[in-house]
Amino acid sequence: MDSPVPPDPVQPQQGKRLTGSEAVRLHLTLAGALLLCAGAFWFEVRRALGGNELSWAYVFEWPVFAVFACYMWWNLLHRNRRARNARAKPKVVAPEHVEMLKAWQDHQRALAAAETDAGHAQSESEPKP
Repeated sequence: MDSPVPPDPVQPQQGKRLTGSEAVRLHLTLAGALLLCAGAFWFEVRRALGGNELSWAYVFEWPVFAVFACYMWWNLLHRNRRARNARAKPKVVAPEHVEMLKAWQDHQRALAAAETDAGHAQSESEPKP
């Protein structure tokens, strides 16, 4: 039958939710973005009511930006929960492709090891001050 995909050691595991200073910075960034959108919205409403017809487009554009900022804040705060849940489910590979997948994962591991070795070799060859 089908066999599950072996875990790929090259992919880093992510946590469940941002906490600490990263979360505080993210919250402050959202607050700044929402203040910017609210200010720009008010500015464009005043201009549109003053007779500038092009400003009506911006009146509707700034709330869309604010909603997008909230969407991105949620995804970044929860580290894209949908993708994490998709990775948590065991994937099924057709039996004829299991060996090919193992070979590909071995190749990826070898590339990662070669990259790490090249970085170490380069740092050792640099002159020390």
